[in-house]
Amino acid sequence: MVALGDGLITSALGFGCMSLSGTYGPADDEESEHVLDAAIDAGVRLIDTADVYGAGHNELLVGRTVRRRHHEVELATKFGFAPPGSVDERRFIGDPEYVATAARASLGRLGVDHIDLYYYHRLDPTVPIEDTIGAMAELVRQGLVRHLGVSEVTGEELRRAHTVHPIAAVQSEWSLISRDVEAQVIPTARELGVGFVAYAPLGRGLLANADVDIPDDDLRRAFPRFDDDALPTNQGLARTVAELAARLSVTPSQLALAWVRERARELAIPVTPIPGTRRSRRLRENLDSLTVAIPPTVRASLDALAERSLGDRARDASAISQGRERVGGHP
Repeated sequence: MVALGDGLITSALGFGCMSLSGTYGPADDEESEHVLDAAIDAGVRLIDTADVYGAGHNELLVGRTVRRRHHEVELATKFGFAPPGSVDERRFIGDPEYVATAARASLGRLGVDHIDLYYYHRLDPTVPIEDTIGAMAELVRQGLVRHLGVSEVTGEELRRAHTVHPIAAVQSEWSLISRDVEAQVIPTARELGVGFVAYAPLGRGLLANADVDIPDDDLRRAFPRFDDDALPTNQGLARTVAELAARLSVTPSQLALAWVRERARELAIPVTPIPGTRRSRRLRENLDSLTVAIPPTVRASLDALAERSLGDRARDASAISQGRERVGGHP
């Protein structure tokens, strides 16, 4: 078990549900529900979804399983991306009056009476973060939400949010090839007693399978690391991970997840990675990473990989902490 922040205790490995709504290729709802049940049976407690995944489909899917077993898990969802059909041109909405609307819509799709961990998914540059967090805190007072989280914030933004209401977890991408959060976000979270939830700990699947086929309509094509000029280099890094894993008789996924766990221990930050999968065998494989130990020589090789990766984490750098840290705040 892992104690994140604000008294939130959850499993050492969570489950990211985004891929269950066709993000990285076709998904079957019946099989997805089976994998979710298997994850909970195996002791996974942090189940992570968002209102934007599948335009609400993901919350409906997750809700069908979790509402039966809510007492066994911590259910996390997110708001902040502008819903389809928004009248203005904003990508993100943090208006205080929108917070309650979004939360109640998520509760309806999930079919539960409260959300255990509610994240502000992406920051709206037109709204002070203090105002948005203040509206989220009101949901806690009403009993609709138990803990608050923020996603893809800078260290300074996390500090500002935490002054309004205790933040239980900050969620951002963190993996062997994505380590920018170690510069500002993780030190600030550690200082404030905030836990870390690592999304894409397998590099959006690349570290699990270096030669995975990525069709043009795959969401990953929206990320610079999967551009034609960057992908071959990044696949080469993933093949290095696979070679190192073979030496230890573990899978590349297990080695990549074990690295996140060991690096978090070094940085003294409580972490729960949330890899996703549509396959039960991959679920078991990921869970077995919790027993993997990495020898120092292999660690040294893994630690060197991030500097060789190509491409930013997002096309719009202002949408991620890394981009805003470069310019000292919102553009």
